Amino acid sequence: MLKCIAIDDEPLALRQITSYIGKIPYLELVGTCNNALRAQELLIAQKVDLVFVDINMPDLNGVDFVRSLIDKPMVIFTTAYSEYAIEGFKLDAVDYLLKPFSFADFNRSVAKANSLYELRNLQKSAAPTAEVESEALPKEQEYISVKADYKVALVKISDIIYLESEGEYVRMHLKDSSSITTLFRLKNMESVLPSDRFMRVHRSYIVNLRHMKSYDKGRIFLSNGEYVPIGENYKDAFQSYIDTNFTNL
Repeated sequence: MLKCIAIDDEPLALRQITSYIGKIPYLELVGTCNNALRAQELLIAQKVDLVFVDINMPDLNGVDFVRSLIDKPMVIFTTAYSEYAIEGFKLDAVDYLLKPFSFADFNRSVAKANSLYELRNLQKSAAPTAEVESEALPKEQEYISVKADYKVALVKISDIIYLESEGEYVRMHLKDSSSITTLFRLKNMESVLPSDRFMRVHRSYIVNLRHMKSYDKGRIFLSNGEYVPIGENYKDAFQSYIDTNFTNL
């Protein structure tokens, strides 16, 4: 159950959000506020998982309110002003609902929040030290969450075919032929992904070993028909993996 609050200085908008929250079984409304200052007090007194907050409010706007929070809950911005969208997502908002929005739009946004909430809880229960973000995922972990395109994408680990470094970014190439680019160094990604499933084979590439179809002296051919090079500094480790896990006939 996600405990949530709604913040909006427009009574009609606040009633609409309250009504929508009441229709979703995994949401529990613990408070409503018509200004951000009152919401700050509520967050001190009450544990909250998700905040619906309007941006254009008097005294303290929604963006500055979220910036002021030390222990941030998940945030969904609700506003009539589309120009605030990029600023909102810079604050790691789960989503951005542009008024007037339908229940279907609202439902899609909270479904994202619920998926992220469940994933975080799974990672906390599985990881021996939850505070260490770079610690490798447990072998049974099924999904990872990555920030991309001003939202949080939930990526199934088995769907990742290979990862490609693009400077400060990493591009994930997925089984459905799509790709996701996230602000994350390849070295950090290498330390997070399960080492029994992923191997760095080049300074710019990590491959999912379960998507490897064949190889030659300098290339690995993957299940999507593409190939990646094997770097000179990685050939010995790759050959050791082959010798250990495969029988040559």
